[in-house]
Amino acid sequence: MKTVQVYDPPMCCSTGVCGPEVDPALVTFAADLKWVQDQGIEVRRFGLAQNPAAFVENEAVRDALTRTGEAALPLVLVGDAVVVSGRYPKRDELATSLGLAPSAPSRFTPAVAELVAIGAAIAANCEPCLRYHLHEAEKLGVTMEDIGGAVAMGAKVKDAPHRNIMRLAARLTGGDPVAAASTPRTRPDGEAPPADAAKSPCCS
Repeated sequence: MKTVQVYDPPMCCSTGVCGPEVDPALVTFAADLKWVQDQGIEVRRFGLAQNPAAFVENEAVRDALTRTGEAALPLVLVGDAVVVSGRYPKRDELATSLGLAPSAPSRFTPAVAELVAIGAAIAANCEPCLRYHLHEAEKLGVTMEDIGGAVAMGAKVKDAPHRNIMRLAARLTGGDPVAAASTPRTRPDGEAPPADAAKSPCCS
């Protein structure tokens, strides 16, 4: 069975998919490696910051680093053969080198990732997140129409719990809880409650 070995440049973690500014190329490559694993292929990944000894122990990697330094990284091997050096391979390149039928191209492009992040920022009420991902989406050429669609979808997701709890409240109370809450309440003797009642510490 063939094995894919990935030798990464120094990164903050073993995959680089972390921190506030994730490289979309790393997200795509991580998904591609997961696809390779799902085909029954063993994948091994080494980071220069986390596993420096692995770079010395592999002759092909050691030779590449001797010739071109860290510019050789990332380095991807299939078996003992170097497939790609200095960049991450695309899924179809991995498939060809492994003798696999290529899958349909991923729809989760960097632009789609930014639209997802914009919707999540709306749902989470995260202003810095919205500003950042809106800027990144614009750099990728995402249209304002698509950004507006992501904002609307995020708002729907955010509002869903509120709609659901209000439906439950209406079912449990047998009416419109919002209208009931806005109607002045009376005491058992028929008189309106004193004005001080509005100063209750309770949310009601």
